[in-house]
Amino acid sequence: MRYLPTGAQMKQGDQKTITEMGMPSMVLMERAALSVVEMMESEQLDLKKVLVVCGSGNNGGDGFAVARLLHLKGYAVDVWFVGKESSMTEETRLQKQIAVHYGVPVKERVGEDCYTVIVDAIFGIGLSRQVSGTYYNVIENLNQMDAIKVAVDIPSGLSADTGDVLGIAFAADFTVTFAFQKIGMLFGMARKLVGKLVTASIGIEPSVYDGRGDVCYTYDRTDLKNLLPARDPDAHKGNYGKVLLIVGSPGMAGAAYFSAKAAYLTGAGLVQIYTAKENQSNLQQLLPEAIITTYERYEEEKLKELLEWADVVGIGSGLSMSETAQHLLSTTVRCVKKPCMIDADGLNILSKDRALFEKLTPDCILTPHMKEMAGLCGHSVKELKEERFRYFQEFLGSIPSVCVMKDARTLVGRDGRPVYVNTSGNQSMAKGGAGDVLGGMITGLLAQKIEPYEAGTLGVFLHGLAGDAAQKKKGSYSVLASDILDGIAEVLTAESTEMIFREKC
Repeated sequence: MRYLPTGAQMKQGDQKTITEMGMPSMVLMERAALSVVEMMESEQLDLKKVLVVCGSGNNGGDGFAVARLLHLKGYAVDVWFVGKESSMTEETRLQKQIAVHYGVPVKERVGEDCYTVIVDAIFGIGLSRQVSGTYYNVIENLNQMDAIKVAVDIPSGLSADTGDVLGIAFAADFTVTFAFQKIGMLFGMARKLVGKLVTASIGIEPSVYDGRGDVCYTYDRTDLKNLLPARDPDAHKGNYGKVLLIVGSPGMAGAAYFSAKAAYLTGAGLVQIYTAKENQSNLQQLLPEAIITTYERYEEEKLKELLEWADVVGIGSGLSMSETAQHLLSTTVRCVKKPCMIDADGLNILSKDRALFEKLTPDCILTPHMKEMAGLCGHSVKELKEERFRYFQEFLGSIPSVCVMKDARTLVGRDGRPVYVNTSGNQSMAKGGAGDVLGGMITGLLAQKIEPYEAGTLGVFLHGLAGDAAQKKKGSYSVLASDILDGIAEVLTAESTEMIFREKC
């Protein structure tokens, strides 16, 4: 697990390390500078002539230390100080003095010198105002220079909280960020402007955020073996849950197939599909492992029997907005007493019947993409993208359920729990059927008695890993939802070499 702090949270982590661990601020600064130099050398950047551009804050102090370390290694380096002497922090003032004592040239302007590398240390993670005036001109000038560009902690002009460009931002080829990737680096223009990202350990431990519910986090591949449910060697299919999927209106057999197969591939024991009669023949051929039960019209008692049979329920994929679909969703939400995943058309129906919100339970998981989320929360897609965390948290406060808000960076949350930000997956997954696969995966995890919040986070993470496996084989253009299904098996097969017959704790 990795924490993803905001700029303010990162500063709190710095301060906690300084005050509680006794780590001097200057030591953190030295380690930060050293990590930047190590990255440049390991990437074999042409350090023949380096320009380090420093501001007045501690980011500038990092820059002065970088320049000194490069100078002591024998590289030709200049510092361009673009800050104000009167605004310098104590640490930055001291780092500048040390650099000058070691003979590092510090300039107030640069001429026509040709630099091979430019190091940006103007603003750090605390920037919240629009860049203007002289600073705007400086960054604009740097972006036009023909050199490899390296950002210290974050490209100057980017918001560490949102990834927004605050007027103008340094366009980095490499960014060395310290201790933790900042949450804003995952969104907006930041994904293009940070370049290759290196996260350097400088002595600030993850424990500075332990127990805090306000700090976002993500998973890495190394976490997977501890997240997957154990498989008992004495188990039978009943141990891994009976899944009921209410999916697929006439002509939408594909949605039913993708969700059902994904539930099976993720580990569910038995899957029953409740779908329109027209889909029966196709589904029996596509997925003979599933039980196929059909409807031609709404039958309340039959639906209630199926809800009673199931251990978990998934509803919505390819369901349509028909009157029959509305009855199916309404009865399910009002009557289900098991964990329930609601997706796609189920969410669209839910957004038009606000009374159903009163029936949502803590065992429900909603999985809207941004347009569906707009219908649920009453904000436009544009508003959601601009202030996604604010509106996501507000929505979580209005329901007892888990919400999986799907986007290029999917968020998973429940009121009172930290927000999970998914970092697996890629652009090749932007294809029809990919969401059906995710819904099936989450339902399959629920069937294995994983709690809804954890099923949501793990399902999203696994789904992205499966997409990454698919992209590796098919590239960015040709991945289909069926390739993501294949990716599930590939990811879990790789993990199972360490997990086969692992006993339950």
